Amino acid sequence: MQHSPFRLLPLILLSFLLAGCAVRSVIPPEAILDTDVRSAVRAHLRHGDWVVSRGIHGADNVVATATNAPLSHAAIYDAENNLFIESESQGVHCTALDDFFAKSHRIMVLRPMWATPQVASAAVIRAREVIGKGYNFAVFVGLSQPERYYCTQLVMYAYEPYIKEQPENPIPRVLKPGQMYHWARIIYDSGP
Repeated sequence: MQHSPFRLLPLILLSFLLAGCAVRSVIPPEAILDTDVRSAVRAHLRHGDWVVSRGIHGADNVVATATNAPLSHAAIYDAENNLFIESESQGVHCTALDDFFAKSHRIMVLRPMWATPQVASAAVIRAREVIGKGYNFAVFVGLSQPERYYCTQLVMYAYEPYIKEQPENPIPRVLKPGQMYHWARIIYDSGP
């Protein structure tokens, strides 16, 4: 029985992505965010902000290449606990700011267009409620898995009850990290 190469393509791409999660950094350590950038990010962050980054690992290269964008990951900021809530291959979890910075070489702080102080608080609570849930690997083949989240799916899920979609600016079913600014205001960008 012969398989079409197109049927195997999603499996091959997923294998590369998963392998990228287990490899060493592809960006040299000196390219990681410096102290001034880290301070600037901290000064701009507010509860419920999205943080979109360009990571330093092989998987980040895969995402940036596959999406044709310079950004590869997204998280939501929990100011009450001074953490980022994010979804990576190990699932939805919290990451300390310095640990998140250590795996990034570009950071963009975005304030979702629906974020009032009350909505941002509710969105962070919603994100906290799914900590421990799995990663949605099926997104790479165009499918979805209930109770599993990829990075941008998590941050949009947090705001889902408050999203007012506009016909002229629809949110795609699979949202790329490099598209997040279309539904937010750019508060800070550390640059390329």
